[in-house]
Amino acid sequence: MPVAAKLQRTATKSKATAALPRTAAGRTERNCSVARTLDIVSDAWAFLIIREAFFGTQTFEAFRSALGIPRATLTDRLRKLTQLAIFRQVAPGSSPRKEYRLTKMGFDLYPSFIALMQFGDRWLSKGKPPPLTLVHATCGCESHPVVTCSHCGERVPAREVKYRDGPGAGRCPAKPGRNTRRPSEGSRFVLGRPSSVSRALEIIGDKWSFMVVREGFFGNRRYDRILNELAIAPNILTDRLNRLVANGVLRRRQYQSSPDRYEYLLTDMGLELYGPFIAMLRWGDRFLSKGKPPLVLTHVKCGHDFDPVVNCDRCRTPILAADMRYRLAYDPKSYGALGPRSVE
Repeated sequence: MPVAAKLQRTATKSKATAALPRTAAGRTERNCSVARTLDIVSDAWAFLIIREAFFGTQTFEAFRSALGIPRATLTDRLRKLTQLAIFRQVAPGSSPRKEYRLTKMGFDLYPSFIALMQFGDRWLSKGKPPPLTLVHATCGCESHPVVTCSHCGERVPAREVKYRDGPGAGRCPAKPGRNTRRPSEGSRFVLGRPSSVSRALEIIGDKWSFMVVREGFFGNRRYDRILNELAIAPNILTDRLNRLVANGVLRRRQYQSSPDRYEYLLTDMGLELYGPFIAMLRWGDRFLSKGKPPLVLTHVKCGHDFDPVVNCDRCRTPILAADMRYRLAYDPKSYGALGPRSVE
């Protein structure tokens, strides 16, 4: 989904896109591994539960204490995350109480969270120190991970990537109701411990906001084009564009007068969402695309197709949850939360 090259389309696809219905019942959307990933983590409670699990939380009561989440809501989300294979239930020893432990699929969300954390640390900290500092145990260094090319190991900014349709490209019926979260509900993301990932998801965790930003990476800048591509209600699109401009992700530029018309371009801040987006794309490709990724990415600099990899900026090896240590700028006990176990 980079801005460096246009998506290769067939004439059939172009006609289909131009004729997209705008009714809720008939709305379709791009097949998109990032959207599939956000279907899970854009639910604020699900995200918060997964985040706490990365800090070692495993029991029902520990999740409830850290998040202040209603029992019925916690029961529902743990059940759904177990059904999705993000968690597995374990009965340790002879204890009747079950624990919820991350599966391989769940642990593999960690690089996406770290990519979002780096974005939040840089752009959303409001001059304050980050809530936590990463230390990579593999090299012993303070780490600021970067999203890199799996072939050459270099960082992959949006303008240095081309893309083309993959075997899973196309469109599918939109899932009813999944994009209906009101912007005010984004405040749930910041419940519990301080988190730069939470700050990032306040902006793009709303599925409509994400889709508008994604269209920017596809090169769609103008209101009518975005409206037709997403089949979004005009009032919702106007609201999301205004919010993204206010948050510094997009900037508005006039391209016509009488009547005045504007296009919406990604700012430097908006362009840096590309790394987290393609980190989530890789996870969605791996676990949710059934072996048919919708997009294939090519790194212009080295000329090879690649998978996005979140690497330590010091030793250039992939970031794994088990290899990370933390320095905290807050006391977890103040939030009724666990530590991470690997605090320095």
